[in-house]
Amino acid sequence: MTAPLTEKSDASERRPYLGNAFFIVGPTAAGKSEIAAEIARRLKAEIVNADAFQIYRGLDLLTAKPDNTTLAKAPHHLLGTVPPTQEMNVETFRVAALEAIRDIHARGKDVIVAGGSGLYVKALTHGLSPLPGADPKLRAQLSELSLDELREQLVALDPAAVREIDLKNRRRVTRALEICLLTGRPVSEQRAQAETRGNHASHSEAATVGVFVFRERAELYQRIDRRVEKMFAEGVVEEVRALRDLSSTAEKALGVREIRALLAGEISEPDCIAKIQQATRRYAKRQLTWFQRQDNFEPLNLSSHGYPEAIELIAQNARRAFAQRDD
Repeated sequence: MTAPLTEKSDASERRPYLGNAFFIVGPTAAGKSEIAAEIARRLKAEIVNADAFQIYRGLDLLTAKPDNTTLAKAPHHLLGTVPPTQEMNVETFRVAALEAIRDIHARGKDVIVAGGSGLYVKALTHGLSPLPGADPKLRAQLSELSLDELREQLVALDPAAVREIDLKNRRRVTRALEICLLTGRPVSEQRAQAETRGNHASHSEAATVGVFVFRERAELYQRIDRRVEKMFAEGVVEEVRALRDLSSTAEKALGVREIRALLAGEISEPDCIAKIQQATRRYAKRQLTWFQRQDNFEPLNLSSHGYPEAIELIAQNARRAFAQRDD
């Protein structure tokens, strides 16, 4: 990877690296992959994936990767390219995505970034907050502490962090505590400042153009439920059974924990399906909330537009974005 993580840290300098890439974002099961592929086919563009779990190999059914018909419409990048044993984070993704975008533009092609991982998308549109990298010595010291001890130290240094961080997630608690110790400042304060900077950036600086696609809640939830049922019909249980060692980030893919419980005989298949459906609906709700707060993407309710109409509207916006790059 050639792009330094700290390079072009202010918004006005980041703009050339994105080259007027067009973003298609939204919750899981909204139909982003199919729409992005069709737009890319029409405009002869290429797609950069911004889904935190579709980037992994071997999780095709579990993460609802685009099918072969969809993939055939346009070249896709950062899709199934990372082994499931590898740790992923937003910094690693941003470097890889920017490299892919530069390469696509160097070949004279336009870029569509498609996905629903809010932090991954925001890393491209707003850049990374200036937080310190991991410190190996400090991380080794923290690894010797229990989760309770880590939580106690974090609460003592940053009481506000308990409202923002999943205190059951050892990795996130460790990272928050590490930031506090390395900077001498509460992590909640630093993240709030980064959020304020992003929200106050102008439309032209904060991001390239794009669309936030969504559906009415009832329709979206029905699509999620059908998708999970289809995953099981197509063999997702065997896909998870074949997985061996997973990184801590790949382990968090929706359905891994539930299907492993099924394989261990702890729950029935109907219960497993219901649990994954519920977890996915909750995830979609969080995605909706995230993207509704981002004002740099035009919202498009797919429940109110037929597929041909939605495709034409998005294609028009993408053409305008690509024309600006060419100018």
